[in-house]
Amino acid sequence: MTYNFLKYIDNTWTLFLDRDGVINKRIWGGYVTKPSEYIFLPGVLASISVFSSIFNRIIIVTNQQGIGKGIMTEEELQVVHDYMTKEINLAGGSIDGIYYCPELTNNANSCRKPSTSMAQKAVDDFPDIDLSKSIMVGDSPSDIEFGNNAGMYTVFIKHENDKNSSVVSADIILKSLPELKTLIQKKKL
Repeated sequence: MTYNFLKYIDNTWTLFLDRDGVINKRIWGGYVTKPSEYIFLPGVLASISVFSSIFNRIIIVTNQQGIGKGIMTEEELQVVHDYMTKEINLAGGSIDGIYYCPELTNNANSCRKPSTSMAQKAVDDFPDIDLSKSIMVGDSPSDIEFGNNAGMYTVFIKHENDKNSSVVSADIILKSLPELKTLIQKKKL
């Protein structure tokens, strides 16, 4: 794994983040359906604040098939995202866009990652995004495949007891978003 690209990051780059398992605690086998279930992972708010001063844009891309399964509504998801962005803003960070796919896994031609549909929507909304100067951070093989398919650099967040890392071809494998913050800060010195 090479970290060389990190030294080139400046305010023309974009950071794409998966949500569950990267920003907040994932509910294994379930879904975050309300703000009280949304628990930020340690150090993430401070990390996003630092990233906001380094990257031009921060974009969240998240598969949310709980909507397609009828477990939650798009309005309920919006309440969760409003809570998330409010907390990020209070900590000094900012999110430029949130893109989600409500479709089920087995839906053909789905917008779900690894499809690059959400990346293309972000580029449509923010034409200054250069995907070759972007990093995708995720904790599932589909997140990394999404980043690779879109021509981004990729960072895989490997959770304890995670067996997926052996099948992931990410540029960097780390344990957390704060670890990426530290790496970028060291490369920028």
